[in-house]
Amino acid sequence: MTDPSFEAFRKQLGEAAGHKDRAALARLVAPSFFWLAAQGDKADRKKPAIDNLAAAIELDAVDGGGWELLASAAGDATLQPLPQRKGVQCAPAAPVFDEKAFEQLLRSSRTEVFEWAYPARGSVAVRASAAADAPVTETLTGILVRVLPEPDQPPPGGAPAAGAPGSADGPGGPGGGAMPPLRVVTPAGKTGFVAADAVLPLIFEQLCYVKDAGGWKIAGYLGGE
Repeated sequence: MTDPSFEAFRKQLGEAAGHKDRAALARLVAPSFFWLAAQGDKADRKKPAIDNLAAAIELDAVDGGGWELLASAAGDATLQPLPQRKGVQCAPAAPVFDEKAFEQLLRSSRTEVFEWAYPARGSVAVRASAAADAPVTETLTGILVRVLPEPDQPPPGGAPAAGAPGSADGPGGPGGGAMPPLRVVTPAGKTGFVAADAVLPLIFEQLCYVKDAGGWKIAGYLGGE
């Protein structure tokens, strides 16, 4: 998205998230905010839009996860249309790949969708061990990669522990951030480690936007039970 007004909106969103300014955030939420979850639209039309957004992303959680989600969203310029709602676009945009080939891959590898992820951006360094200074053994560029569970632990019941887009060599790199690095199987069939924020799961939740006469607004949220 190259719309300058969307870039300005993302800056406002980032500032509101950074200061945890609920009033500023409320001004960025569309009155018709929707929350499409597994059970349908969970938005309570009797409540203000900001309250529905807060409930959807757990904005009031003690760990501040809701604000972190918004900060991450502010840094993501990718968008994809939401077909069932005219003019609405959601982020992050889903990766484009051959779905039939992926279905065959799942069958042949006997894996589930939640075990796979894709590079968050550009290239991702795969290191020989979890150490931040471990040798780079391979580089991932725009290709699906399988995320392995930790040794002696069952696979996760949802998406792999992948975070917001980031650099494999930044603070979230192997051994360098709060989240431990992920063990992956590369396309070459070798195991290695990548930063937890360097890859994104194929199953994820999305924040949606719409542009009206007053500019861009948060239109809704896709995710939840």
